[in-house]
Order: sequence, then C-alpha cells, then structure tokens
Amino acid sequence: MDDTPATEGALPAQVDPAAPAGSPAVNGSDERRDYRPGYEIVAERILEYITGERLVAGDRLPTEIDLAQMLGTSRAVVREAVKILSALGRVRAHKGRGLFVADDEGMLVNSRWGGFFRPADIDHVLMLFEFRRVQEMSASSLAATRATPSELRTIEVAMQQCRHGFVHGQVDVFNQADEDFHAAVSAASHNTFIAGAVRDARRLQRQSSAIGIHDTLGENTRAAVEEHEAIYRAIRDGRPEEAARATAAHLDRTLEDYRREIQRRLFG
Repeated sequence: MDDTPATEGALPAQVDPAAPAGSPAVNGSDERRDYRPGYEIVAERILEYITGERLVAGDRLPTEIDLAQMLGTSRAVVREAVKILSALGRVRAHKGRGLFVADDEGMLVNSRWGGFFRPADIDHVLMLFEFRRVQEMSASSLAATRATPSELRTIEVAMQQCRHGFVHGQVDVFNQADEDFHAAVSAASHNTFIAGAVRDARRLQRQSSAIGIHDTLGENTRAAVEEHEAIYRAIRDGRPEEAARATAAHLDRTLEDYRREIQRRLFG
C-alpha cells in the first residue's frame, strides 16, 4: 500500500482544476482528503479535465508545464500523475510531441459513468463496489447454469493461478489471475451486457487501486483465494444461489479490506 504523506505539491481535495496556485478549497469540510499525496489529486483532476473538455482518444492534452499552472502545483507532481495515468492506459506521452488521450475501450469508461467516476473519491469507490456486487452476483449465478466444460476449466485454471501467486508471493501473477478469474466467470454467464459491465467496472476500480491503494499479498489475499474456490465450486456444481452468495461474500470482504486501508492511511 502507498502510505506516502501529503507533500508540498499536494492540492486541497476540492480545488477547482483551473484555479491558480494558492486558491482556497471550495468546500473545506472534508479535511481528510488533505492527507492525500499531491500526485493522487492531480491524476484525478486530469481525468476530470479530459471529461470536462470532452476529449477523446488521440486528442492532445496541455503540456506538463501548462497542467501544473492550471492545477496550481509543480511540474514534478504533474509528471508523477501522468506516470500513473499512463500505466492505467488513460494518457500516453510521445517524446517530442506531447501528451495525448489514450485509446480506452469499454462501455463504462467511454460513457458518462466513466467521466463521473473519481478514482480517489472514497464515496465513488463505495458506489462502484455496490455496482460490482449486483453485476457479479448475477454473472456467477448465470454461470452456474450456463458454463460449458471449457469455461469451467478456464475459471478453475485462473483460481489455481491465484493460489499459486499467493503461495509464492508473486503479486503480478495473483493480480493477473484475479482479473482472469472474474472475466472468466462473467464470460460464462453468456450475457454480453453483464460481461461488459463486469469488465468495465473492474477497470474503473483498478484506477482507484493504482491511485493510492497499491496491491500487496497478505491475509486478505488468502481469503480471496478461498473465496474464489467457493465461487468456482458452486458454479461447477450447478448451484446458482450458492454461487451468488459466495460472490457477495467475496466482494463484501474486499470492500471491508478497502475501508480499513483507507482508515489506516488517513488516520493511522
């Protein structure tokens, strides 16, 4: 997890993206956000700028210097924010040409929902978890009645890879297998809209994970491995209600882990 304290370049949470340096917060009641590192807030503001200006893939963004002036922060903080957004696939930097909005697939990400979502806003993250809970419970329930042998095998392999990544302390292996597991379950629902919603909601959540909550392997990971196995077994055995309950338990526990980490980062 990223426990970096707020730096000199950190902006107040409610600063207008176009406000000059030193402008007061519009709403100072939510003081807990002052603890966030500057690059987190700037990354969020750049996403808001892209949405507000209705920029699409291929459109040019202001330079790092111009962004720093617009956001009232330093170029160094903007550069760190751009690194995060580049890793998320939201912007791309071309040497000698500047910054551009990157291609970004997905119904939610390209819709007004994607623009609405603020990855560093805890309230938005909680709403996203609620949305995921509804969609993924439906996906696993349908998968329990529709999954083909090949799809069951794909789910099983992803589950096993999650366990392998946890046992051997391989964060990247676990994270990729986790993505594969949820994608395989949603694909086995044989409902294109549900599968798309699950995929895109998870993409939005990865933004919040990259901006502030960084993955580690611990007891919560062990619980996720066991929960994945419970979901898989219910789907394999054709028990839709049990699959939905196991999925709900998995997401509820994940949300509680997220809540605790937010509390730890903000209040120690």
